[in-house]
Amino acid sequence: MQQQFTHHIRAKFPFLKDQKLLIAISGGIDSVVLTHLLHKEGYQIALAHCNFQLRKEESTLDEVFIKDLGKSLNIATYCIRFETTKFAQKQKLSTQLAARSLRYNWFQKLLKEEQFSYVLTAHHADDNLETFLINLTRGTGLEGLTGIPAINNTIIRPLLPFSRTTILAYAKDKNIEWREDKSNASTKYIRNKIRHQVIPILKEINPSLLDSFAKTITYLQDSQEIITDKIQEVSENVGHSETLDLDKKNCKLDIQKINQLSNPKAYLYQLLKPYHFTEWNDIYKLLSAQSGKHVFSKTHVLLKDREFLILFKKSENSASTEIEIQKNQIELTNPIHLKLEECQYQELQDKQSIFIDTSKIQFPLKLRKWQNGDIFYPYGMEGKKKVSKFFKDEKFSLFQKQNTWLLCNNNNAIIWIVSYRKDRKFLATKNTKTALKISFLG
Repeated sequence: MQQQFTHHIRAKFPFLKDQKLLIAISGGIDSVVLTHLLHKEGYQIALAHCNFQLRKEESTLDEVFIKDLGKSLNIATYCIRFETTKFAQKQKLSTQLAARSLRYNWFQKLLKEEQFSYVLTAHHADDNLETFLINLTRGTGLEGLTGIPAINNTIIRPLLPFSRTTILAYAKDKNIEWREDKSNASTKYIRNKIRHQVIPILKEINPSLLDSFAKTITYLQDSQEIITDKIQEVSENVGHSETLDLDKKNCKLDIQKINQLSNPKAYLYQLLKPYHFTEWNDIYKLLSAQSGKHVFSKTHVLLKDREFLILFKKSENSASTEIEIQKNQIELTNPIHLKLEECQYQELQDKQSIFIDTSKIQFPLKLRKWQNGDIFYPYGMEGKKKVSKFFKDEKFSLFQKQNTWLLCNNNNAIIWIVSYRKDRKFLATKNTKTALKISFLG
């Protein structure tokens, strides 16, 4: 196995050779064998062990074993203890998910603090097959059937081509000691049920199951790459002015062009899955819904706005957020850019600036989002108007409503719907002695 591993890691991960590497080690056979393989190859490695304190004395003995292994190989060892059960209860997570969260958060912290380049885990071919079958039983898209990625940002999995049988044979041949986790024999968890009850039957049907599975994974990954290329092409075609991009504030999808696709629902899934949506039937119905209908994910909103679906991030600023503008302040840069300057009265120029009579305002001014019941006295009109009615008349989308700021007097009276409409009560006139010019710069 050593020779096969050497060839594999040099061919697939040549960038690891001169990097500081952190091995996620439990004490089990897989991570211990990975440690010995990398140590023999001369890589710069250290060990990181999580004691989740779930198996009482056994957990303590695992930690002692890892520390002794580090000393015997003369490599640095990092150990941490977690109150996993308490954390799981507090976060309302299963024990497994809680342990995973604690583990990977700590790994990323070590990478940053100790300047490691990558975390290496000991997932192997059998783990890959188990994950495939778990995802299959739960119902998943193609991406859930393409296997555990060998590289996932800073996580590297160099043992994926090797079977549990091969790893065990190597450990016995080299007289390598490891710790047995007795819970691995239990069928309490779905992974163990698949490992002990399902896969043995599949291997009985096909003794070359892992080889066949490796070929299947390759075919599925190739198919996924083709889909990714096609989705990029479609994204550029149906996108209006801008394509789907997480770094952009919002983007538009042309409904007519989406409906011309061979399978609009499937394409919508592929286009929007990075944005954490789950209600795919509701998203598909947006294509024919009334304007104003929308679907939420935990991070984004998809809005039907006439001929388009508009995707945007949920507003990071709540309706209660207020920013104060102090007297003599000359500039505000966040959340929007405003420039303030005292000047002589001038005729109104455009929507990007306003001239205020300073005798009609009281500092600090306030910058906030609109609220139900807000009214103002629009310049050029008689009487007053609800801000919500103004939004409706101007055909504001939900995105525009959530991202429009109101400049208000100290008593909360609206002075300016910034860059859209001014309130006539505060405007400077020819009789104004001192005017304050406020310009919206973006």
